[in-house]
Amino acid sequence: MNTLLARVAIGLSLAGVLVTERTALAEPGPAPARTLIRAGHLLDVRTGAEAPGQTIVVSGERIVAIAPTATAPAQPGDVEIDLSRYTVLPGLIDVHTHLTMTPNFDPYAVLVTTPAKEALNGAENAKVTLEAGFTSVRNVGARSYADVTLRDEINAGRLPGPHLQVSGPPLSITGGHCDNNLLPFEFHAATEGVADGVAAVQAKVREDIKYGADVIKICATGGVLSKGDDPQASQYTREEMAAIVADAHRLGRKVAAHAHGAQGVVWATEAGVDSIEHASYIDDAGIAAMKKHGTYLVPTAYLMDWMAQYGHLPEMFQQKMKDVSAVARGNVRKAISAGVKIALGTDAAVYPHGLNAHELEVYVSQFGMKPLAAIQTATINAADLMSWSDRTGAIEAGKWADVIAVPSDPLQDVRVLQHVSFVMKSGVVYVDRTRSER
Repeated sequence: MNTLLARVAIGLSLAGVLVTERTALAEPGPAPARTLIRAGHLLDVRTGAEAPGQTIVVSGERIVAIAPTATAPAQPGDVEIDLSRYTVLPGLIDVHTHLTMTPNFDPYAVLVTTPAKEALNGAENAKVTLEAGFTSVRNVGARSYADVTLRDEINAGRLPGPHLQVSGPPLSITGGHCDNNLLPFEFHAATEGVADGVAAVQAKVREDIKYGADVIKICATGGVLSKGDDPQASQYTREEMAAIVADAHRLGRKVAAHAHGAQGVVWATEAGVDSIEHASYIDDAGIAAMKKHGTYLVPTAYLMDWMAQYGHLPEMFQQKMKDVSAVARGNVRKAISAGVKIALGTDAAVYPHGLNAHELEVYVSQFGMKPLAAIQTATINAADLMSWSDRTGAIEAGKWADVIAVPSDPLQDVRVLQHVSFVMKSGVVYVDRTRSER
């Protein structure tokens, strides 16, 4: 009997231990640490409202709440960031960059720049772009899928940089803009994106997606910084572009079309591309087509001002740059006035990376946009073009904690965004100049 009682006692004791352990596991632990961003004014980029004294509550990489600072006391373990003297707004978005490239267009430099060097360029330029307040970027054109690797390294936390959508090698006709036209016939030089004919372009779209492209970039017309082509001349046919778009859309990718010439703008739009990049020679037919299809225009306008002041292009590019610059501003302004949707893109690499926010000043001072409308091109509009409206573009609960701050009101002077004081991406602070500015 004593033995039996002892076994029962031991069993009850073990059961008690198990119950205690299970109870302990079931009890909630301390809440994860939060970051409380105390904003002096918080810009609602949808409405232009600038609510004073707001707190953005961040947990992990996401915004979880926004509340008046007076009703958002800190809890044990919270980290507070004092931006009470600043205007706070969402991180900016640039939908047309070339992070793996630099503004050196000497033909010899182009030919000897290896994919390894471009990868190193990408690491440097991604950091510079993020620190300039651009927390999301669409990279439209890179050799050897260097931008795919860059995106993956950033996502893995091994490199600082913006959230990236990348295209890999852009599609081009033989001898067109985005092909390598610098070497003679004996070298048989061509870029990885060259494809001619419906079957070939379909295969190239699938290949880009196979190797990691988030977006498909095509060269619908000639360009400026390329040898032997005409920016006004169409390159891909409507049928080829329709095939590209059909495959890309079916496989969940959008299509960005480099297009300067008026005919190329119309053909690409009718083929169903999601954005027209540059549109220097856009005419009434192109404007009407883009409005009908809801196609975004990405102006890449500041580069013309930068080139006029600082550019030293090889002779074969100089006249094309002058010709495009002479007409592009007026044509793009007309498209904006007509109601074509605009997303901010810069073509950074044509001029130094990190100057991306100068594009906003052009939209206001030359295109007649109000500052809020200009800021919307780099926030909610750009996020919509990237299909990332659920992730970024506004400071709202559930979105990435991508936050920037400036010391004055950008609705009064958009140029203040050229020198941001604070940058947070996905809840991590990358720039904080507020202490030195006190």
